[in-house]
Amino acid sequence: MGILIFDQLMEVPFNMVRFLLGLSLLSISACSEKSGQCAPVFFGGEIVNPTSDYVVLYHNDTYVDSVKLDANNHFSFNLEGIEEGLYHFDHSPELQYIYLKEGDSLLARLNTVEFDETLVFSGKGSEINNFMIEMYLAHETEEENPIVQSYYLLDPEDFSKKIDSLRSIKINHLKDFARDNELSDRVMAMAEASIDYNTYISKEKYPFYHKKKTGEDTFHELDDSFYAYRKNIDLSSRDLTYYRPYFNFMKLHFGNLSYMTCLENCPTEKKAVSDHLHFNKHKLAMVDSLVKEVGLRDILFRNIAIDYLLKERNTNEECQVFIDKFRSLSSNEAHKEEITHLFNAIRNLQPNSRIPDLTLRDVDNNVVHLKDVVDKKKNTVIYFWTASQKRHFRNISQHINTLQKKYPDHNFVGINLKTSYPQWKLLLEEYGLETDNQFYGENFKEIQTSMVVDGLNKCVITKDTLVVDGFANLYTSL
Repeated sequence: MGILIFDQLMEVPFNMVRFLLGLSLLSISACSEKSGQCAPVFFGGEIVNPTSDYVVLYHNDTYVDSVKLDANNHFSFNLEGIEEGLYHFDHSPELQYIYLKEGDSLLARLNTVEFDETLVFSGKGSEINNFMIEMYLAHETEEENPIVQSYYLLDPEDFSKKIDSLRSIKINHLKDFARDNELSDRVMAMAEASIDYNTYISKEKYPFYHKKKTGEDTFHELDDSFYAYRKNIDLSSRDLTYYRPYFNFMKLHFGNLSYMTCLENCPTEKKAVSDHLHFNKHKLAMVDSLVKEVGLRDILFRNIAIDYLLKERNTNEECQVFIDKFRSLSSNEAHKEEITHLFNAIRNLQPNSRIPDLTLRDVDNNVVHLKDVVDKKKNTVIYFWTASQKRHFRNISQHINTLQKKYPDHNFVGINLKTSYPQWKLLLEEYGLETDNQFYGENFKEIQTSMVVDGLNKCVITKDTLVVDGFANLYTSL
């Protein structure tokens, strides 16, 4: 993966360009200042190698519309009176952000084999969207670069210089971009956010990553200048609430603040490192006191609750105390219901519980039940994989082969998630997987929730239809 170069974009089919230009002219003529009407917004494009029949559009966490791909794998949304801002489109199992404003006529083209790397935009409104994709890919490249990761070994001053240097390169690129394009203050703020919050994430990670990589016993002393950027952050941005870099920063920021505050002020027996309930109550209180934007408050509360339950993996009295506190702070009823479902799912995966009655599909397209595919005589290891994480899929396939040889008395069952059924069958054939022990999970949400799939190394170990370990890890539990 690398930074997208604008003059190397893939060529867009002529008939789609003609359609887009025609729509642009229609938008201009249909909405005049005299009439006071808002110009409609067009968002369309082409998906090569589609993995789903639909493209679904969301604004924040709210469904806007969905359209079916036509015979040529084209899609189009014609939107009236929408709010300017950040949206995201979902072509299962992938999603990506787009910024839409009045009068945009935006065309996207991508190939699902390399979803983000091939995503390019043209038409009115394409400039900011191509810039944001470019910054996204630049950050991904840095995250995978061992040289950049080695910066966490440096002392705070040298680390800041390195990270700030990477930011300066992007900021200078943004200045050039702004000179060549007319950007509103709101669009400019979004472009800056696509750079700044990924930089801030690195700074928030530093004390924890540095301690781990160096093996130091205590956190490195940091002076006030290290966190100088915190004076510039907006703790209640409505525009950025559902933007992943901003939200990821907020999670790390409040975790960092809560952890350090607890280390300094709390009794030894209540240190955050050893008491999940105590630490996460700190985080709830910190968000409650500092964040005013209701939407951001609620998704942060939700994230804290999920993080606590997944780490605790229990349904004891302490968990109930925490959930009661979460429910008293959150104003989002859907989030409250979701946390209740997660709590119940964790309870249902405790040892000696019956495994969830999930429906799957086999290679012959027959509906099968999970309770019927577990071995009645051996322990069964149920694991999960998805086509969108190709490196993980290759690694886990090799690891399962090793485990099968090491544990011949175990049965290994793979469940595929967030992949199209035809693509799943092709992958089984390509990698020579045993089809008797591979199943397709059509209802991702049900499987994710019932089996508490919080990571792709998660597995569930059963004996017959009873749970032995509902929270096992393929790499550490066997």
